[in-house]
Amino acid sequence: MKDQWQVSIHGDAFERQLMPRPGVTVPTEAALLETDRQLSANGIGTAYHALTLSWEPGLRSVDTGWKVVHALEALRPRLTSDNRIQLRWETFCPEAEPLIAHVLAGPSRPALAFNDHTTAALLHPEIALHDRPFDHIKDYPVTDLAADNFQRKMGERAKRAHMTTADFVELIETVWARRDAVPGHIQRIAALARSRQAPMLSHDDSQRETRSYYRALGANVAEFPMHERVFLAAREAGDPIVLGAPNAMRGGSHLGSPGAAEMIARNLCDILASDYFYPAMLVAMVRLHADRVAPLEILWKLVSANPAIAMGLADRGRIAPGLRADLVLLDWPEGQAPAPVRTWVSGRAGYAALPPD
Repeated sequence: MKDQWQVSIHGDAFERQLMPRPGVTVPTEAALLETDRQLSANGIGTAYHALTLSWEPGLRSVDTGWKVVHALEALRPRLTSDNRIQLRWETFCPEAEPLIAHVLAGPSRPALAFNDHTTAALLHPEIALHDRPFDHIKDYPVTDLAADNFQRKMGERAKRAHMTTADFVELIETVWARRDAVPGHIQRIAALARSRQAPMLSHDDSQRETRSYYRALGANVAEFPMHERVFLAAREAGDPIVLGAPNAMRGGSHLGSPGAAEMIARNLCDILASDYFYPAMLVAMVRLHADRVAPLEILWKLVSANPAIAMGLADRGRIAPGLRADLVLLDWPEGQAPAPVRTWVSGRAGYAALPPD
């Protein structure tokens, strides 16, 4: 089977190359070269790396973000796939603005995704994550920071940040004190992205109000909505809806969000992104096709034409005269997992793994 390379508009699997074990980092260039090989080997020709820019030290810090940005700039001539950046900005991190401005001014137009894992982390445990209220309401229901379950949850994040749990909890409490300034930061960053005509997304929306708020700022893509009401609001407004390919591959979300297969069948999902596992885009095609969720020509658009359109990439996502000749040849026996065996990037050889005769 020959078809268009896949386009992944959100993927953070590269983090496992940067930090293969908790607290163990490898040289950034080596990690990104390996990531590029994995993209090519999985038929992903265009990838937006979800580069989290957070107030957390360590893997998701602004300092790490700068290292990744500079390494990608230096490596770009050596990369097979089109490695781009999704500026996955944590809205409580105004320190990321210089990096965001730098990437937005560069030649390879990035995407900007609004994330608020701070507010989500502090949600009172009596409220389900997918039911959390709009992030900016006055009396947001905050958990007890001294509670055992909160301390355990923050312990995992503390390891990633190379901190003790106590120090991490103290840090998040300090960050939470910035809350009143966050809407102003969001307005400023959104205006900067609009000035560069960068595509914008909002992540993990749980309320219609949240989706409306970010849409008004120019973030017209709903990334990983967490409740049916948000899917419906996005569809009513014509917003592209993104879900994770691992969700479709596994038959459901590991967070309890709506299932991708159901949403696709209901015309409430337009795009599948690689998320945390690059092979998931192809494996999802297998499961969705086997389950007769939709015809294969419709399913393939979820990982090619539709994400290209959402990101404003008019030169790819389809096989047609005048477009980039980004092609992937798949070995796909009936009922088995597909494997890319050869790729072409803008008509030139990209990747080859032909089996022996």
